Amino acid sequence: MELNQFYMDVSDIHLELNEDLDSERKYSLSNEVLFQLPFISMVILLLAKQRSKPKVPEIGELVGRCLEESMPTFKTSHQLISWSANLRIRTVNAMHILEVHKLISIDNQFGKLNITDSGKKIINKAINSDDDLSWNLSSIEHSYYSIRKQQNFELKV
Repeated sequence: MELNQFYMDVSDIHLELNEDLDSERKYSLSNEVLFQLPFISMVILLLAKQRSKPKVPEIGELVGRCLEESMPTFKTSHQLISWSANLRIRTVNAMHILEVHKLISIDNQFGKLNITDSGKKIINKAINSDDDLSWNLSSIEHSYYSIRKQQNFELKV
């Protein structure tokens, strides 16, 4: 996916800023906003797109497990990212952003995460592009499939 095309696709999304913030903080972006939340948001959209819908309470752990299993950096780490409180907090923040912008919805009856048509458009463009993001998302998608398959096997045993 080209950067210009991505910006054109999401140009209708507007964030409201709190006017009470001082002017210096109002326009500054932290590393978390620039890098981690967008990627975590893409992973959440990817999980919500699957046929096996994740339950909301397990999203933080699933994002961590998918990252651990699909990315070489996390595979060799001695820390278990799926247990990271920071990752879970960032996952909740990313889910909030996605829900506010109507890219996902939460089925309160079953407690499952659903993707909207707008969310599908964004994640499909990211997956169908020919770049590193697409490759990483495909790897994460495969990890999610493996995790679900393992969970189903454990339930049968």
